[in-house]
Amino acid sequence: MRLRGGSELQPLNQGIPAAAVVSATDALRAEAESAVQANRRFIAAIDLQRGPQAAVPPGFRQQGFQQHPGQALATPAGGDGHCCEMKLVEDRLTAGQGHQCVGWRHGVWAQAEHGAARIRQLLNPLRTAPEATERRSIEIDAGLCVAGAEGDRLRTVGFRTHGGQGAFSYIVARYGSGSMASVGAGGVAVINEGSPQAQAPAPFEAGRDLLSPNRNLAPITAALDGEGRLQVGGCGLSDLARTYGTPLYVLDEATLRTTCRAYRQALREHYRGDALALYASKANSSLAISALVASEGLGLDAVSAGELLTALQGGMPADRIVFHGNNKSAQELQLAVEAGVTVVADNWHDLDLLAAIAPAAPAPVRLMLRFTPGIECHTHEYIRTGHLDSKFGFDPDQLEAVLQHLLGCAWARVIGLHAHIGSQIFEIQPHRDLAAVMADALALARSLGHPCTDLNVGGGLGIRYVASDDPPSIQTWVQQVAESVMAACDQRSLALPRLLCEPGRSLVATAGITLYSLGSRKEVPGVRTYLSVDGGMSDNPRPITYQSLYTALLADRPSADASETVTLAGKHCESGDVLLKELALPPSSSGDVLVVLATGAYNAAMSSNYNRIPRPAAVLVQDGHADLIQRREQPEDLLRLDVLPERLGRVR
Repeated sequence: MRLRGGSELQPLNQGIPAAAVVSATDALRAEAESAVQANRRFIAAIDLQRGPQAAVPPGFRQQGFQQHPGQALATPAGGDGHCCEMKLVEDRLTAGQGHQCVGWRHGVWAQAEHGAARIRQLLNPLRTAPEATERRSIEIDAGLCVAGAEGDRLRTVGFRTHGGQGAFSYIVARYGSGSMASVGAGGVAVINEGSPQAQAPAPFEAGRDLLSPNRNLAPITAALDGEGRLQVGGCGLSDLARTYGTPLYVLDEATLRTTCRAYRQALREHYRGDALALYASKANSSLAISALVASEGLGLDAVSAGELLTALQGGMPADRIVFHGNNKSAQELQLAVEAGVTVVADNWHDLDLLAAIAPAAPAPVRLMLRFTPGIECHTHEYIRTGHLDSKFGFDPDQLEAVLQHLLGCAWARVIGLHAHIGSQIFEIQPHRDLAAVMADALALARSLGHPCTDLNVGGGLGIRYVASDDPPSIQTWVQQVAESVMAACDQRSLALPRLLCEPGRSLVATAGITLYSLGSRKEVPGVRTYLSVDGGMSDNPRPITYQSLYTALLADRPSADASETVTLAGKHCESGDVLLKELALPPSSSGDVLVVLATGAYNAAMSSNYNRIPRPAAVLVQDGHADLIQRREQPEDLLRLDVLPERLGRVR
């Protein structure tokens, strides 16, 4: 989120240290809560570098707080003086100021110098944006900032300038339920405001990883409401089903943004050179996702004219797009060249077509060469792309000849190399091996005179579809890739290239779920029980294609004891249309809403109109609000492109 200054708004000074957003663990938060009045829940705090008087806003007056001697309290002039008690967590000592904090509760600013529980640092800091000087803006890079209230999202933020112990700038931030945060010269403290009677939703998934969503089964905002029903992004899932119908794709904005930031942050932390994460849009392509990913500073890779147009019209800058494909058409390459995106040449066919198209372009085409590195990993046969027997990329033995050929092509500028070893990978070693292979190729290209500045290692990081899955975290994956590339380049005395990676599944899958309505039931005595849903292989072809496994549950009884085992069948006229086998569920009824988790990748993207069934709608949820991002197809929509010859129209 970028915050722009106006007449009363000032940017943070460039010299102010970044403020890390932190939170207490569940156990330690409980300790902190013990000193808070009933139904006024403490969330998080860190130090305020300027001391206890620094963050009192203009228009507030000082007032003693007798319950805690030495604590300063400020209430709005003319306010009701309603106050709170709180036990503060231990701060991160950035300036030797001790345990300092400021909090807001029901019209009260309170500060103190107390110590209590320890805290842990979340992933993303508050930092000065690169364009702060020209746009008078800063960027909050934290996403869901506060553990224990992860569903609350930043709603309004303003800058104020306050004099007192020296002028300084701070931020007042309002969270989803009305909580306030003040970010000062070195820190932030948050008290969850809400109404005294309100009960915050309970997290759905125990032990969830807020820093690397790919390690979770459910979106990071998944929670149980007061009646034990599942909600995501603050929206009740059964309510969404009633409003938008089923099947319904639901995408959690907070999870998607958090994952984008995880990749960006990890690349900043672990790679010495420039780096850029490119969203592999084949996982889920839409205007909304393209716009969201672009707003988070990522690039994008596209593999068709449709994906390329979607990215461009979604606002992705052309210089952050790479265009893939093992059989690009002349029309697709023409579009890519005219748009000014980087083209990944996969074979001689690409080069022949480009030789006829590119000379008319105003500048040489930026090219990457894709080659197969000969690395295999344990994944499904159809999604292994790095081994030599693959339709993708030049054979490594061809690479030198291709590079030599391109030296004589004035229309081409070889800026980088690309390789990709597969998808849904849990192993790290293949990525380490890839770095060495690519560094050798980079050394070859540069020795021949090509200005190769980019090294694109592809993607492949897996996610958690079922409880037994244990993928590496985004941070671990990026660290291993970055360190391997740096080591390989150092060993070969190569200047570090810009490091590119292409997360697709790991970026979007966990953010998505699919809602179905249960329909018919068939019991085959002694064999199995079939439960049918109102979708199936047309909205999720992965089970029938890859034998993929998923986790599913009932939206309104996600925690109920599972007392029966069923086979979840689709509605298509295909005996193989089975979404899940041996699924443990509580007793269910026709009309119940079923939730399938981790469907954000390769569900909508691979959907079809088999049996002429319309594709589902899709919504983006955040802060209790749902935005329609894909309209539901209607049966009549399927006839729009049909053409009935006149001679057949006369047949009765």
